[in-house]
Amino acid sequence: MIKIISSSIFFICILLGLISDNSLTETTSVISILEEKGVDYSKKKPNYSIKGVSAEVGKQIFHNGFSNKPNGGTSKKQSKHFVCSTCHNTVVEDPNLTVSDPETRLDYAIINDIPFLQGTTMYGAVNRKTYYNGDYYKKYGTLVNDARNNIRNSIQLCATECAQGRALKDWELESILAYLWTLEYKIDDIGINNTDIQSLSIEQIESKYIHGSPATFIPPPADRKSGSEHIGNPKNGKSIYTKSCLHCHLEGKYAFFDLDTCRMSFKHLNKNISKYSRHSMYQVIRWGVPPKNGKRSYMPQYTKERMSDQQLADLRAYIEKEAS
Repeated sequence: MIKIISSSIFFICILLGLISDNSLTETTSVISILEEKGVDYSKKKPNYSIKGVSAEVGKQIFHNGFSNKPNGGTSKKQSKHFVCSTCHNTVVEDPNLTVSDPETRLDYAIINDIPFLQGTTMYGAVNRKTYYNGDYYKKYGTLVNDARNNIRNSIQLCATECAQGRALKDWELESILAYLWTLEYKIDDIGINNTDIQSLSIEQIESKYIHGSPATFIPPPADRKSGSEHIGNPKNGKSIYTKSCLHCHLEGKYAFFDLDTCRMSFKHLNKNISKYSRHSMYQVIRWGVPPKNGKRSYMPQYTKERMSDQQLADLRAYIEKEAS
């Protein structure tokens, strides 16, 4: 009788998550654990009842800008100018998920051979609670009000404003959301042993990653000719040029302005550093570049959290070195 009661208690504890049933692995999603503890993610889940919705379709739109349509054929490109992966990675890009630090992010990007971009990675996007944080209200105004706490509205805002494209149809939007759910944090990502995670509280688990990407717009140096007080490191500057500038500008991949590693490109950039023009690295990195007449594409700026003033000095040092 005692053995039967003990077995029942043990089974109930497993169901309540008080004792691990050894089914958890490093690839178990963090959200699934939080759901077991009572966190409701239902409003973020994709609506698969809409015809054509799938993570594969979302992946196609994210990386290619178009996909297979529900009734056959290929969809119209979402944007003539950008795709989601122009500005967003889909892998972990920060070695410490609790902070947004551009210095450690660049080191991580070099080691793991990933781009160093303006937008935050979409890996873990469904785990976040807020979007378009900080100074993005200065850029998009009241448009961020409906997007900040709603992942669907934030995806749509990115499609129409950031990508300068058309609004996503329901099946496209839900498919992108479905794809983002394949990029949710796993237990291994947040550095918790899978045998210990069930004993932690919701607050303890959620403390292992930030819930919104901070964004602070900062100006270029007051004197562009002399630059900032930071001493530039050309080696780091080369990595920034390769993983940031060339990501969009090599052979005009996502831009009308072409860049390469030829001396003429560096001489042009160096000549324009101190100017107040769209060819000044200070101007475009800190203020971005607005669309030109008849051309809706533009360059989004790097916030303080995406590129530091030290890294800006590093980039300048590399350009000056290669231009000499």
